[in-house]
Amino acid sequence: MPDAALANRLGGVFLPVTTPFDAVTGELAPVSFRDNLRRWTDAGVDGIVLFGSTGEGPLLDEDEKTRLTSWAREVVPAGVPLIVGSGMDSTRAAIRVTQTLARQGADAALVHPPPYFGPALSPAALLDHYRAVADASPVPIIVYHMPKYTKVILDAGLMGEITRHPNVVGFKDSSGDIKRFAEFTESCASDCRMFVGSGALFYTALELGADGGILAIALIAPAECLEVTRRFRAGDKQGAGGLQEKLTTIHREIVVPFGAVGVKTAMDRIGMVGGPPRPPLRPLGDKDARQVARVVKDAGLA
Repeated sequence: MPDAALANRLGGVFLPVTTPFDAVTGELAPVSFRDNLRRWTDAGVDGIVLFGSTGEGPLLDEDEKTRLTSWAREVVPAGVPLIVGSGMDSTRAAIRVTQTLARQGADAALVHPPPYFGPALSPAALLDHYRAVADASPVPIIVYHMPKYTKVILDAGLMGEITRHPNVVGFKDSSGDIKRFAEFTESCASDCRMFVGSGALFYTALELGADGGILAIALIAPAECLEVTRRFRAGDKQGAGGLQEKLTTIHREIVVPFGAVGVKTAMDRIGMVGGPPRPPLRPLGDKDARQVARVVKDAGLA
């Protein structure tokens, strides 16, 4: 069974952190990685997520993920949950990676559906995959619903079945479809921890019962995201909604069109280390980089 104390900490603003690379060699940049983590945790964020889409997870090899998890565990305070992306194309590989990263100090694993064969898999096969990973994992599993990249759409009934496994603690929905998120909230068990992945839908998801968000925009606007949560929980829905409008603009003008590359560019503008993406991703061109700079400036972040 999942650790109850951990489950109680799975809420609020979680960061799907970027992975910095050396601009010359393309290798991991551990000093920048640690420095970024310290700055984010000092800001009071509720959790850290490694190797998601914003972290360029599919472009990292297993050894790199192992080292990054170890480095993060050295920096991230013990009370701050550290979640790692461990989804792979095969069930066997997902189990291996999940177990390896758990040994490095991960508190939970974020597992997306198998992307290559996933669109051809039946609901029963997807359920078997998640159950096998959850059975073998020494840490709780969070289902990562990211159809934009995996091309796998989980329906609410299947999500409900998966999250009823005793070692599946919740889900992150990055579909951008608030109706689907609402369906997930209705189909899952009452103790399921529910995260939204779209910064534009954060406030609405909280109204629907979300426990928190795993938000790329929080990498460049952590204080604003934390304040939305604080005001919402305090009953100041008007104040929370006003802040959400600012976050929605940042999300739609940086995260949606440019993804991880845009977030890294914005981080460079605010004095953090974004750095170059890993090929085949390419840095933004001058025009797009100027757009990111304008959005960051207009939002008062730099």
